[in-house]
Amino acid sequence: MDPPSSLKLLGSWADSHTHRVQLALKLKGLEFEYQEEDVINPSPALLLHNPIYKKVPVLLHSDRPVVESVVILQYIDETWADNPIMPSDPFERAVARFWCHFAEDKLAPAVGAVFSSSGEGQKAAVDQVHDNLKLLERELRDGAFKGQRFFGGEKIGLLDIVLGCGSYWLAVFEEVMEVKLVDPGTFPVFHAWLKDFEEQNEVKETIPAIDKLLEYARGIRQMMLRLSNGTSTTVPATAGTTGAINVAVDGSSG
Repeated sequence: MDPPSSLKLLGSWADSHTHRVQLALKLKGLEFEYQEEDVINPSPALLLHNPIYKKVPVLLHSDRPVVESVVILQYIDETWADNPIMPSDPFERAVARFWCHFAEDKLAPAVGAVFSSSGEGQKAAVDQVHDNLKLLERELRDGAFKGQRFFGGEKIGLLDIVLGCGSYWLAVFEEVMEVKLVDPGTFPVFHAWLKDFEEQNEVKETIPAIDKLLEYARGIRQMMLRLSNGTSTTVPATAGTTGAINVAVDGSSG
């Protein structure tokens, strides 16, 4: 087994993709060095180790880079067998991977659109979020994850990490944008899962305080309003949407 010093994570404090990796490392009981990155002005180390996408997170294992958060999570699980986050059954692994792709491909862009739009466009984005949450609610209630405490069973697994590290932004966006995304009456099982996830010690140690996230989101929103004349710029990435809030935005995370 490599010494703890062999692991270094390049990330950003508000980025849910970074939080995914941090949480997985904590659940695995692995020590690691952390380097905070400026997503607008990436460090030479980030550009060196992720020259294609130039974004966080990047996990260095004995100076060898692994990029893209879901890829990193699977790498961690395959490299350190203790405290697995992936199912042992191949079919169950495939199901978990599918819903991870759903979270990235469907749910995250819809949540990002809520934050980046207004008026009828925002209403349509909220409806899209609700449609996606209905699918997750159905899977938790009657589908592949029926009767399980977490998507990973009795313990947090890969899909919990991918969905959970980002779902906390739903409450932030609800307050900042004055919309309702997760109604406990409409999505009772998903809501209960999210609250249980957020109460886990490793999650509490990973996710920033809500007031700090609110301040960050409000700052991004104010910047977006100032740019509403159509000017394009790059602003900090807010994880859990599309990996960044991409409203005339180039910077993101993976």
